[in-house]
Amino acid sequence: MPNLQTLKTAPRAAAMPAKSRPGAAARVFGPVSSRRLGLSLGVDVIPRKRCTLDCLYCQLGRSARVTAARKEYAPRGVVLRQLRAALKKTGPVDWITFSGSGEPTLHSGLGAMIRAVKRMTATPVAVITNGTLLADPLVRRGLREADLVIPDLDAGSARVFRRINRPHPSVRFRRVVEGIARFTRGFPGRVWLEVVLLKGVNDSAAELRKIGALAARIRPERVQLNTVVRPPAYREAKPLGASALRSARRLVASAAGGVPVDIVAPSAAARPARRRGGREAELAAFMDRARRFRRNMARNAVGP
Repeated sequence: MPNLQTLKTAPRAAAMPAKSRPGAAARVFGPVSSRRLGLSLGVDVIPRKRCTLDCLYCQLGRSARVTAARKEYAPRGVVLRQLRAALKKTGPVDWITFSGSGEPTLHSGLGAMIRAVKRMTATPVAVITNGTLLADPLVRRGLREADLVIPDLDAGSARVFRRINRPHPSVRFRRVVEGIARFTRGFPGRVWLEVVLLKGVNDSAAELRKIGALAARIRPERVQLNTVVRPPAYREAKPLGASALRSARRLVASAAGGVPVDIVAPSAAARPARRRGGREAELAAFMDRARRFRRNMARNAVGP
């Protein structure tokens, strides 16, 4: 799924929930506050943890189903009715963001929904994606009407890609890189390339230079370095400290061919979390965070 490490609940009042028709899942949530996007209204079009990847660091836990099958997971009409209602109930927001609990490009109607949103409002549209399906011309075409796309690239080599992102067997590293590069070349909007760094996994000097070289080839507007912020899906996902992130930025930038490289991880998140009580305490902390995330989505949801 796309990385959600930078999203947090907005400090102001969220959209008032409306009654949904029986069986209709809530697809619109927020507004939520993002360090990069300001105040964003979220649109979640994929069932929880349905993704092309099973990333070590995912804050929502392990993928319930790793798949590369595109289909209409959520009815487009329901999503658009909920979004229209949300826009009437909330104050101004900075972005409408397709993201949430699964990989949004798995939805076969994503492009049609983006076009409908652009007709509905002048608010810009962002898509946070893991980038794995951008080799598909239909996916690239569907994203063309978005204003900002944030794909993820956490590795400079196929070996590290398999280790950190645990992809579906049909997802190949070289094809992912080429897809992101082709999309960026043809996209009229903005592309920010996110890289999530894990201690001892993708933070070696050699791997960081490879990531920088791929960024030079892809040519996004900027590269944004992140690390583990919340309890991850797998125990081996450890955050980088602030000093290590600064060193990583220098190494990536040295090979990035002039593409700006930023650190977007908060300073508190750049420090390893203090653990007490062994594996049981870690699991309990993660489950508590996951429950609170789901409660927040349900509480802030807007029905059709």
